[in-house]
Order: sequence, then C-alpha cells, then structure tokens
Amino acid sequence: MVTGAGRGLGRAHALEFARQGAAVVVNDVGVAQDGSDPSATPAQEVVDEIVAAGGKAAPSTDDIAGWDGAASLINTAVETFGGLDTLVNNAGIVRDRMFVSAEPDEWDAVMHVHLRGHFAPARHAVNYWRAQAKEGNQRQARIINTSSGAGLMGSIAQAAYSAAKAGIATLTLVQAAELGRYGITSNALAPSARTRMTEEAFPEMMARPEGDEFDAMDPANVSPLVAWLGSDLSGDVTGRVFEAEGGKIGIAEGWRHGPSEDKGARWEAAELSDVVGRLIDAAETPTPVYGAG
Repeated sequence: MVTGAGRGLGRAHALEFARQGAAVVVNDVGVAQDGSDPSATPAQEVVDEIVAAGGKAAPSTDDIAGWDGAASLINTAVETFGGLDTLVNNAGIVRDRMFVSAEPDEWDAVMHVHLRGHFAPARHAVNYWRAQAKEGNQRQARIINTSSGAGLMGSIAQAAYSAAKAGIATLTLVQAAELGRYGITSNALAPSARTRMTEEAFPEMMARPEGDEFDAMDPANVSPLVAWLGSDLSGDVTGRVFEAEGGKIGIAEGWRHGPSEDKGARWEAAELSDVVGRLIDAAETPTPVYGAG
C-alpha cells in the first residue's frame, strides 16, 4: 500500500513494487500540491499502468489523514488482496512560507496531512497486524515513512514542512522500538528527487538533464530502496532513516549526545558563557540548512 501514489515518488514506488511482483493499493486523493481540487484520476491512471503491464493493483481515494478514511484504506488491501504486508506513507502537501509570514491554518494543514496522515494509516495497519499475530498468523510487516532532508536539517521558507518531516523521523524511531515484538519494522526515507514540490522549491537542482546523462533526480531512482525495505530481504533492519538521491544511498545519524561538562552542582548563569563556548568549540559544525547554498 502506497499513499500519495498518483504522482511523483509515490507513483514510482507503486510501479516498482508491482514490477517486483507485489499487489499494490494505489492511494491518492488527486489534489493539487496545496491540497485543493481532489480527483480520482491520478490513482486510477497508475492502477491502469500496473494492470496493463500484467500486475495487480487497486485504487483508493481515501483521505489518509481522516480516521475513517485510513481504516477504509487498510480494509481495501485486506478485502481486495487478502492481507497487508507493507505500508508506505508517502502522501504530503506544502504551504511554503517564511516563518514570519506563516499562518495558523497553513501550519495546521501541513501537520494534518503529514503527521496525522502517517499516524492514522499506520495505527489501523498495526491493529490488523496485531490481530493477525494473536491468531497465530504473524506477518513480517513493514512500515516505510517519508521524511525529508528538510526534516533532518531544516529548510528556509518551509518551517511547517520541516517540523512535520522531523516529527515523522522521530515517529519512526518510536514505532521501531514499540512494534518489533509483533514482527513489524519501521524505517523512514529522506529522498531527494523531482516532484511537484521540489521542482517549485529547487528548480535548478531538479532540472532535467540533456541527452543520455544520468537523471539523478528521477524519482524512480529512490524506489528500489523502498521496495527492498518493504520486502523480506530487509530482515530486522528497523529504526533507520535512509537518505537517497540518484545512485547514492546513506543512513542519517540524526540527533545524538555531543560534548558536555558536568559541574556536579548547579551552574551560575555568569559561568555559562565560558562553558558553552568550550562546548561549541568541541562540537561538530552544524550541517547547512537544506537547499540553502
């Protein structure tokens, strides 16, 4: 099951899973990148493409951020194909603004689609997988979430999007820690590829190459990793955030404990200028903001 699979990365993921022999639920509400003007056409077109190539697929236009819509999405997989093994949370929208111009309704919309849109489908999928385990039919289930370089490093004019994507990375760590006992792994992807969102935000970076030059920003470059994570081949790999761009795959290490000093007693405010200065000198230089410079 792939959410936001009507275009871009989600479409590439759905096609790759089908190419590898999976039956795919193609979910997409078919909206513009700001979340407006829903349409069933994008999901159906991807289904038609998969079926024409000899694969199995079913469309879904459920609202994955809605509790009932997410439940319906899971039911589509179970009722159509007899079960669910892999959930790829990919759907998202943007409301790009400099922080000083951000509006509450735009912030809420981004959080709703990204964070609730990751939570609700996974919550219903986990209910299904737990029930299967209790019946003696434990599945080697896979959750694959979609974070972003913006979520790992921040991105100018994308405060809401960056905050949501950072939340998704952390959600992945919690899912991995809690769900392993049920045979469920959870990993996240921070992809860099050409989509409607990135073409607008980073037009030079996402420009198509000329001639036979390798198209590093083709979203299909990312999908083999997603298919691997969604398969039995990934084994017990869990709680990881993978970065993928072109032919490059990496693992993001994220926040970790850095330099510290322990006085063994309460610090005085006047002491802290020297202490913090030493800690900053000992710490790694921060990674530049994503997409800047």
